[in-house]
Amino acid sequence: MIVGSESEKPVEYRQGRFRTPPGATEVFLVRHGESEPARPGRPFPLVAGQGDPALAPEGREQAERVGLRLAAERVDAIYVSSLRRTSETAAPLAARLGATPVVEPELREVHLGEWEGGLFRRMVAEGHPIARRMSAEERWDVIPGAEPAPAFSGRVRKVLARLAAAHPGRRIVVVTHGGVIAEALAAATGSRPFAFLGADNASVSHLVLAGERWILRRFNDTAHLDAAFTGTAAPPT
Repeated sequence: MIVGSESEKPVEYRQGRFRTPPGATEVFLVRHGESEPARPGRPFPLVAGQGDPALAPEGREQAERVGLRLAAERVDAIYVSSLRRTSETAAPLAARLGATPVVEPELREVHLGEWEGGLFRRMVAEGHPIARRMSAEERWDVIPGAEPAPAFSGRVRKVLARLAAAHPGRRIVVVTHGGVIAEALAAATGSRPFAFLGADNASVSHLVLAGERWILRRFNDTAHLDAAFTGTAAPPT
């Protein structure tokens, strides 16, 4: 054999697409659809001390759209929090897949203490000094009576790790809340606590959990909320 002859195939090292590690769990984190507006003098009903508004009409439309989007995926289980806006958001997807969402209370939103029942929205909108401090320090627990930061962080990490361990090599949809999503993605990336705060209603974020390694694949995907989305093409994975 002549070294360097034209018959030899040159060695190439190509770039490839991401491959989910063997045994890892793919988690689609869905923020619930838009909930009812807070109105002065009409606090939201409470469930275990937390505001529990239903979806607004806009939120129900968003739920239909995210359900259509994720129905194109292979989904092995659906989880929701104990607050009804998540189960209402998951309902269209569950109906399309013939699945029954599992209620996981630990997926509930961060507890806002004295600002529960819708007061949080007013305080933020009016620029209350504590709301400004919350944003500056990136801590929910500057709000009187709110869930301590270490407790909230630990709760989110533990519940997602537990769900992943229950579904190795599978894909699950977790319909939850903006604060929970922000905490999960901060855990995955080592970012500031509020770096991923602000996921849109009915958005999809995508984590791959491989043991202690958490990989962020997507944040705040809202392509399905575009008026032009038809659901005929499978979404990117």
